Amino acid sequence: MDSKAVDATQIAPPPGLAPHDFSVIGLFMQADIVVKVIMIGLLLWSIWSLAIMFEKWIRLRTLNSRAEKFEDAFWSGGSLDALYERVAKKVRDPMVATFVAGMREWKLANERGAAAGGALHGNLQTRVDRVMAVTIGREMAQVEKYMNVLATAGSTATFVGLAGTVYGIMSSFTSIAAEQNTSLAVVAPGIAEALLSTLLGLVVAIPAVMAYNKFASDIGRYGERLDGFSAEFSAILSRHLEGKD
Repeated sequence: MDSKAVDATQIAPPPGLAPHDFSVIGLFMQADIVVKVIMIGLLLWSIWSLAIMFEKWIRLRTLNSRAEKFEDAFWSGGSLDALYERVAKKVRDPMVATFVAGMREWKLANERGAAAGGALHGNLQTRVDRVMAVTIGREMAQVEKYMNVLATAGSTATFVGLAGTVYGIMSSFTSIAAEQNTSLAVVAPGIAEALLSTLLGLVVAIPAVMAYNKFASDIGRYGERLDGFSAEFSAILSRHLEGKD
């Protein structure tokens, strides 16, 4: 028996039907307009998600590097007033912003004489803690920006792709009924086009879920680092207040 070469990207159609291209681009070009719109939307969503992943990766690396440098300067034993004067000129990361906010409130209170009386120590400590907490919340909101896009992509992109698949299969069965031909050459192209939509949905969702879990964990640790710094700084100010009594 003579062997015949088989083209993996095409299925021999019945007489009267043109060959069908089963490459990814071919399936996209031959898909229904609604399925095309869904696949284009998923592709753009994937690009947006990748851009967010890259931005978060760079940002978190930069923030942790700057935090290490600032903590080294903070615990070097130098004057906090001198450190404040140096970093307050250009606040570039949340930890510096937290320190500057606390020191600014402290210095304003001292200028007004609020720190002079022991009865006002508790109020000053509370104000400093509150200012730092508000600053941390505001800064962390910026660090977490666009994380909801990754969460949404991870939880819904598959269903969006599945919606395109369902619509594509419905269209295929409608065409089959109209042509009254159930041969593989008629059925397979429409189903393959429809399944490509689900594949794109998975391509968007899987990396988004993995990235969201990783970055959410990294952001959580960075937030704990800011909270720890705030507590230590508050303790230093509290000891300073006790020394004034």
